[in-house]
Amino acid sequence: MSDIQRIHTNSRMSKIVKIGNLIFLCGQTSMGSSAVTIEEQTHETLRRVTELLREAGSDHDRMLSACIHLKDMSDYDGMNLVWEAWLPKGAAPARTTVEASLAGPNLLVEVTVIATT
Repeated sequence: MSDIQRIHTNSRMSKIVKIGNLIFLCGQTSMGSSAVTIEEQTHETLRRVTELLREAGSDHDRMLSACIHLKDMSDYDGMNLVWEAWLPKGAAPARTTVEASLAGPNLLVEVTVIATT
């Protein structure tokens, strides 16, 4: 078994955890940005996912699984417009979308990803 590599680790979590050829990302949001709408927040969140996957030696066409948390399921269609434009054709991961309370009152979406190198 390969050693576990933790990247951008603090007392609570690591942004990236790698073991073997698997990559686990912590939940990504638009926190700290000026994004307001579900489309803006989804775009910013997926930009952050892309950056972390690249740092880990992967890309969004190598995603195995994604869990999407929405503050309100009424944002499902708006989130999907951005998601579908971002996702490479034929590279859809296994995916779950749920409604959930998020860490900040202005957050509308959070995305957690598992990928491979």
